[in-house]
Amino acid sequence: MFVSSQIRKNYIVSRITDLKEDLAKVLIPRMSQNHISYSVHSSEEHEVVDIPVNVLIRPFPPELDESKVWSLMEALKEDRTEKNVPPIEVLWIKGREGGDYYYSFGGCHRYAAANRLNKETIRAKLVKSNISDLRMYLGSSTPDLK
Repeated sequence: MFVSSQIRKNYIVSRITDLKEDLAKVLIPRMSQNHISYSVHSSEEHEVVDIPVNVLIRPFPPELDESKVWSLMEALKEDRTEKNVPPIEVLWIKGREGGDYYYSFGGCHRYAAANRLNKETIRAKLVKSNISDLRMYLGSSTPDLK
């Protein structure tokens, strides 16, 4: 029994070490114009645009709180309150042949509200990114972007 539990412990310690190394790769600061950015999202240099809802790729199904969606729908109906709704974050990735791909992972309540209101566009913070960043989200399910 001791041998089995020791092997299990060694395996767990090994996996934790691997995960720490993977995490360190993600959190290593990125240098950008004399300031440190710890993720692709933390930089303040991203442009906020109105992006067509139909170009967004949302690979994960949302878990929605209907009261939040309803509240956001109320805010998005009025011009004076719509500007108070924060933009969603969208990874903009250029494919290897120049195609544009727009991935959205967060903002599921804002996205659902805009979608239910049949909005053609949604305010988005466009984060210029790359396939490596996308792979951090999708792992081996990352598609070959052309």
